[in-house]
Amino acid sequence: MTACATQEFSHLMTVPPLNNRGRAATIEPQYATGRRLFLSVLLSLWTVLSGCTPLSKLFAVTPPPEQQVDRQQQTMVARLAPRIEAELQDNLNVMLPAVRKTLADQTNKPAKFKRDMVLDTLADPWKGLTTIEQTGLLAATAAESGIEELPAVIEILEEGMDRTGAPFAPLTFPVTLAPEDLLTFLTDVLEHAYQDREQALRHLSPQDRDFLFTQARPLAEQFTPQITPPARLAEADAAVRYATLLMQQVDYASLIAAAQRLARLGNRKFLQQLDIALHHRKPVTQTIPGITGDLLLVQQTSYGLLVIGGHGPNTYDLDKGAALIIDLGGNDTYRGLIGASPNSDLGNSVVIDLSGNDLYQPFALGLATGRAGIGIVIDHSGDDTYRLAPGSGGVGFAGLGILYDGAGQDVYEGSRFTQGAAFGGFGLLVDRAGDDRYTSFGYALGFGGPLGVGALIDVSGNDSYECGGKYPSAYNETDAPNARPNDPVFQYDCFGLGTGAGLRIFSKLQAQRAQSLAGGWGLLIDLAGRDRYRSANFSQGHGYFFGLGVKLDLAGDDDHQAARYGLGTAAHFGVGLSLDYQGKDRYGSKGPFYNGGTAWDGSVALAIDGGPDSDLYDLPASTGLGMADLGGWGLFIEEGGADQYFVGRGLGQGADTSIGAFFDMEGRDDYSSVSVPNGNARPERLNRKTYIENGGSLFIDR
Repeated sequence: MTACATQEFSHLMTVPPLNNRGRAATIEPQYATGRRLFLSVLLSLWTVLSGCTPLSKLFAVTPPPEQQVDRQQQTMVARLAPRIEAELQDNLNVMLPAVRKTLADQTNKPAKFKRDMVLDTLADPWKGLTTIEQTGLLAATAAESGIEELPAVIEILEEGMDRTGAPFAPLTFPVTLAPEDLLTFLTDVLEHAYQDREQALRHLSPQDRDFLFTQARPLAEQFTPQITPPARLAEADAAVRYATLLMQQVDYASLIAAAQRLARLGNRKFLQQLDIALHHRKPVTQTIPGITGDLLLVQQTSYGLLVIGGHGPNTYDLDKGAALIIDLGGNDTYRGLIGASPNSDLGNSVVIDLSGNDLYQPFALGLATGRAGIGIVIDHSGDDTYRLAPGSGGVGFAGLGILYDGAGQDVYEGSRFTQGAAFGGFGLLVDRAGDDRYTSFGYALGFGGPLGVGALIDVSGNDSYECGGKYPSAYNETDAPNARPNDPVFQYDCFGLGTGAGLRIFSKLQAQRAQSLAGGWGLLIDLAGRDRYRSANFSQGHGYFFGLGVKLDLAGDDDHQAARYGLGTAAHFGVGLSLDYQGKDRYGSKGPFYNGGTAWDGSVALAIDGGPDSDLYDLPASTGLGMADLGGWGLFIEEGGADQYFVGRGLGQGADTSIGAFFDMEGRDDYSSVSVPNGNARPERLNRKTYIENGGSLFIDR
């Protein structure tokens, strides 16, 4: 762990979140207790994963003895794995070893830059999925704890992609209210982050620096997970060059350090000091083109413009960006480049807004976008609206882009590559509180492209997530060639809501296939609230071509609606994980195939609904649950409750050297609407029954 992290955890869980009226936001008591338990049981894991100082010495929380429980009881995958694996070995003892052996051997699958977390999971699904879940929960715990732990969230998620930050000694926060001391601290942080970026890019030529900056735009606007030659080979070549430069010539650890330094500027105590120190300061008379309203400080630095706005409404039209803007209050409007760089020379940019109902309307790649540098936007409170152009809203391209919203009923209107998305970098959106609405066309809401970590973490509130409706799916040509966009059977692609995807070159030529890029990590975590998910194909915990997709919903009665390859699925050597920990949940899909723990072509997929509540699976137009084909390992587990299953076909089916298994572990369940495809004679699936249709298919109801 970096030296930064050891000094950042001191405030953990000591400051309650504030809503937009200044009062402490409430979190369900049962949920809050559960989060403290998760923190306790994951401390030792972090020590193992990072080889660092135990977090028990860093976090100022020690649950009472009656709340200290074994890790096995707190991480769902680890708790259920022994029981489920025993059932697999007892019932599918011939096929299981063969599938595991095939999954572990990826030597003949060409793809550049495969990530260890994916390879480890393919080699040992239970061990790998346990590590993935634990890492996600640890990141969730840090995010729940507030802005002061943002450097820890960065560190935890980057380690999931085999990357760590460079050690550094963070600057000590001033203990004075003298404005000159506070200003000196700000400029010193900007200087250190500038030096970090220079260290990171020192091996790049000016042409390569410019390429990493300019190539981000076509990646944001044109990236697709599969290319069939001869079309779009030039795009694939550029993407390979981009990823290779990042891996071979960029000191990425120094970029992580720069992001952690700059994220510390959001510290609430420090910003309160700054607010107090400047409270009676008269506005400056200097005018800045594109900026209106009271300005308390304006300074040109060697790193870019530094501005502190007053408590009233301000307008920031930023066509040339700024190194640092801190706005102390008011209903503000931001346009242009907001926590984003205009060129490869101005590498780092930060915008911090303390309060007010604000409107953000960025350019493309223009809000909390890090491209070969750092872009950060922190909005502490207010009902805010983000109208996000492509490549904005916590997006990383060979850099780190971070959007943090502390409180309020927020609206995130996205296009593509928005709201926690990355290609060759780190993209993060954290929303701390409020009933929020997230929409996007695709490649968003927690999307990890090659060498990318894209994550969306929402801590509390009744939230809505929607993705799709823009990009027609290639499956229309085969499934519904005569369908039109408004027809019910017409399909769209999403690639979001916790999706990791690579760049797969689908070719008969070995040389072309060898240029394929393995996928990154896409992560969506919602910690509490009654949430609503709507998405098109490839979404909600989906891994595509060595990509890792994860969706975790920790509490609340939720509505999960997906489409093809949704709800814990994977294809082409990917890994997909979808976990809902508690609540009376509803699952649905427009179909027509592959939902709920379905793995295709050498992939691993797991979908679990935990807890004792009764859930509804409304999938009459789709297949599921627990299916696999072409050497996959796909499992669905329903832990408890009197559940209802309206499923067209599926429920534990494995084909072509695969393992497809369905488990309902407890409760009096309703299978009366489960159909028998093609009129085949098959035993009716009832409670407390076990069925094995072939060597790779298993249905168990306990």
